[in-house]
Amino acid sequence: MNKVVLLMLAMVMIFASGIEAYGQTRVLTGRVVDPSGEPIPGVNVLDKQANTGTTSDLDGKYSITVTNTTSLVFSFIGFESQEIVVGNRSELSITLLESDTALGEVVVTALGLTKDKERIGYAVTTVGGDQMDLAREPNVANSLTGRVAGLVVRGTNSGPQGTSNIVLRGLPSISGTGSPLFVINGVPMDNSQLGSSGQWGGADNGDGIGNLSPDDIESMTVLKGQAASALYGARASNGVIMITTRGAKRGGDWMLTYNVNVMTEQAMDFTNFQKEYGQGTGGRRPQTATEAQTTGRFAWGERMGGNVIGFDGNQYPYQPSSENWMDFYRTGTNLTNTIAVSKGLGEDGSFRLSVSDVRSKSIVPNSDVDRLSINLNVDQNITDKLNISAMINYLDQQSTNIPFLSDGPKNPNNFLFLAPNIRPSIFAPGINENGREVVFSDDIFVTNPYFITSRGINDRGRKRTISAIAARYNFAPKTYALFRVGNDVSNDDFFSVDPTGLAYTQEQRGNLGGRGLSTRSETNVDAIFGSEFSITDDIIFDGLLGGTFRNNRFEQVSVGGSRFVIPGLYSPFNVDVFNRGYAFNEREVLSAFYSFGFGYKDFLTLTTTGRYDVYSTLPIDNNRIFSPSITGAFLFDKFLNLPALDFGKIRASYAVTSGEPFNAYQTQFYFSSANTFNGVAAGASPLTLPNLFLKPFTTDEIELGFDLVFFKNRLSIDVAYFTKTTNNEIMPATTSISSGFSSAVVATGSVNNRGLELMISGTPIQTNDFTWKSMFNFTNVRNEVLNTNLDNTPINLGQNRQTLGNAVTAYVPGLPGPQIRAFDYQYDANGNVVVNDAGLPVRGELKNWGSVLPTHYGGWNNEFIYKGVSFSFLMDYNFGNKVLSATEFNAHFRGLHQNTLVGREGGVTTNEITAPAENYYQTLVQNVTKTSVVDGDFIKLRQLTLGYTFPAAMFNSVPIFKGLTASIVARNLAILWRKAENIDPEAQFGSNINFLGIEGTALPPTRSIGFNLNFKLN
Repeated sequence: MNKVVLLMLAMVMIFASGIEAYGQTRVLTGRVVDPSGEPIPGVNVLDKQANTGTTSDLDGKYSITVTNTTSLVFSFIGFESQEIVVGNRSELSITLLESDTALGEVVVTALGLTKDKERIGYAVTTVGGDQMDLAREPNVANSLTGRVAGLVVRGTNSGPQGTSNIVLRGLPSISGTGSPLFVINGVPMDNSQLGSSGQWGGADNGDGIGNLSPDDIESMTVLKGQAASALYGARASNGVIMITTRGAKRGGDWMLTYNVNVMTEQAMDFTNFQKEYGQGTGGRRPQTATEAQTTGRFAWGERMGGNVIGFDGNQYPYQPSSENWMDFYRTGTNLTNTIAVSKGLGEDGSFRLSVSDVRSKSIVPNSDVDRLSINLNVDQNITDKLNISAMINYLDQQSTNIPFLSDGPKNPNNFLFLAPNIRPSIFAPGINENGREVVFSDDIFVTNPYFITSRGINDRGRKRTISAIAARYNFAPKTYALFRVGNDVSNDDFFSVDPTGLAYTQEQRGNLGGRGLSTRSETNVDAIFGSEFSITDDIIFDGLLGGTFRNNRFEQVSVGGSRFVIPGLYSPFNVDVFNRGYAFNEREVLSAFYSFGFGYKDFLTLTTTGRYDVYSTLPIDNNRIFSPSITGAFLFDKFLNLPALDFGKIRASYAVTSGEPFNAYQTQFYFSSANTFNGVAAGASPLTLPNLFLKPFTTDEIELGFDLVFFKNRLSIDVAYFTKTTNNEIMPATTSISSGFSSAVVATGSVNNRGLELMISGTPIQTNDFTWKSMFNFTNVRNEVLNTNLDNTPINLGQNRQTLGNAVTAYVPGLPGPQIRAFDYQYDANGNVVVNDAGLPVRGELKNWGSVLPTHYGGWNNEFIYKGVSFSFLMDYNFGNKVLSATEFNAHFRGLHQNTLVGREGGVTTNEITAPAENYYQTLVQNVTKTSVVDGDFIKLRQLTLGYTFPAAMFNSVPIFKGLTASIVARNLAILWRKAENIDPEAQFGSNINFLGIEGTALPPTRSIGFNLNFKLN
């Protein structure tokens, strides 16, 4: 890798040194005014060859370094852009005219290149970094929630290190690669998930995007469709999110900023459990300490009153507790300090250096995340034709005692289902006089939260470097060559222990779950040649040719063992049984691509792209594929004489993207070593049948849309319709073990998504002192699983422990996916519910109850600015999905649900047969698992900010200060409306597609409130 970088840089420098610089540089000055002669501040002045520029000051004045061949583009929202070749002038003042096409906006597209928004033929949405760094989320991707049509973003309920689940335009690849590709400054980054919980427990160890600091992000641009992301080929079938990091302006003076953000986090309780009947079973309160322990999570006792014996033999009030399960959690905090320094290096370069320190304390005691981020952006013209830019982002993150989720073992959330008369604090500190766990329920696998948070170890450290260097040489004003190398390297360490005294371990001696190191890297090398020129007076050509090399590598070594010999010594040399592990994975992709665009006059643009990929993970005969796209944009406002219409564009596109297997090494047999047999070395063969005929799967999409701008840019409408289909998806299939294999790899998966996206934005009120900006987006998406395995039968994905095997999520052919499948009641010929002779519900058919993905969703954002005061709020909504809820199951099974109050005294009568309430409801939720399926609809108040920017004149007498903005900020303030009774409909414990829409025993949702101070210093 180092040799490749050095070779490319050497080629660039040798090439550049052999070309004599054309012309001498000088400083050009001037002034920009409107037709009335008033200065226009903030006008962008762009050097098209160098792709650098400056802005006009309050008097409309600017200065920039140029040569005789420099082409300057002057642009400002609401005015027509002007492009002027400087020639031999030393002063250039211009007048900008009001624009008939107010969209004159530049957006970042594939490969990190910029294009005029009015010329692209696909849907693109950009979110500014200022919308992310006020009311912060621990994972910056969660800040996109409700802001982009077509995008669903959900965090896992797992703490500050948690993963962000991102779904763009419906059901992603059913083979498991669900997240969009993240690209930083044109270079793809690794967004691998580092671990996920399932129905058997486990922890969410985070993802790649969660490592980034919002202080370093200038903007995020979402490339939604296949045409927008087609130039990325592999991994682009789920869309692309382009991240542009913050830099400095050329020609600018020293700028020092300091930002402090403090957020406090409180757990929220959405349960509505009954508080009339207390601990016990069979309608009676416990009579002994043993009964008290085994019934601590059952509320089938008597109507509360008086006292009751506790698990420790002491007497406690048998009445609604003044504490509940929420009292176990502490107030979480997130403290971020960021300092950034930047400066323009004359008119030829600039740099920005930032250091950010984050200290997060989870609501779970003794669970913390500390993160140090250092980011450097450098941009420099070596000559008037050669530009070098570089970015390096270094991260050092330490996560302590990451909480386990889902099933009971080591889960700190197990007090959720305590009977309403029990105070959680009576089980503190969770450790008896022998150093062993205090078991508080009938199940030793339901760990005491006090014990595991004080004694448990589940730590993960990460040192990560994301770097990129690019060299751009401009042969002519609009002809260039670009060489770029990006590298993303993560070095992780992990340490997980089942502590001595943990009740479910053998002899309570504990286990060493794992201690080890892993290295994960991604390298991307791009070479691009591009040019723009006029073919005729009416036709403009814009094209590029390029190639890419990508390498992904993962390696991990670990040691573990069971039964510690010396209590509390958590060393691999202190276990009865020792084990070790090793994992390795490497893949490469070689690609070539092109983009050819033709513009006719100023109203029609047609662009076609193509990409040819060769994958190392596929058989050599089937490892290559060509992925084309074609887009068109027609500006129809040019032909209409409508005073209210400033801009009108119809766009259309068709594209195909490709993809490789989610896992490598699926095309051949790979044998491994096994334990010795009678002292003789043994081997093991795989139980998964490889496929020698795999080939890349494809995703094709048609997109139609239009953009409208009215009333001098006061109202904008963006509409898109799309339909996309995946073909030949690579996925597992179950086979009979009698064949020698329990599963196989097939390429038979297919899914279709179609939908409508709408975004309306505008400025309803704008005066000299007051501005109201508003944005509303709406998405309707329908998906259908077209084909699964060879037999085209349902494929199960995930479940929770409570409904194990009796309710699952699955891909079901002909239906939206993932679909929740659960058992209904059994009905007689007249449609009446059938019960057995004991009056207990009888299980009926296994049915499909709906998809876990919403059909309608979006958000509404408003910003109000009055002089120096700003106020904003964001609401988002979600309709049409279902949730498989373990909380709903347990609330019924344990007598906590409000429904279980019916029949407490006289029993539940069905068809004239009466059953005791406890037996009835427990049998109900075990047999009729549709009772655990709830609606996921909600409307939330997602974000609120209130800020004030102090007048600069206040700091004239304070040498160090240049400005201050103070803000009160809040996230996830309230659920304004929901259908689910006892849960947050977004709550989930899994961080991949298999566990979307499955809820149970994760951390409770939280509300964050805090403040943000931004200082500008001299």
